[in-house]
Amino acid sequence: MPDDTTEDHASAAAKHERWKEKGVALRAFFYIFGTHLFAGFVWLLFYLGEHAKK
Repeated sequence: MPDDTTEDHASAAAKHERWKEKGVALRAFFYIFGTHLFAGFVWLLFYLGEHAKK
């Protein structure tokens, strides 16, 4: 007869790993989004500076 505690432990470990994977994916999404947002802002500054009336 299999040990239920081993199965419970394996199930809990699998859930924890999925939770960690979701956290990494979410963090990567925000880092990529934030980097693009910052790059767009810098591009906008250069664009406005190039087209400013001097």
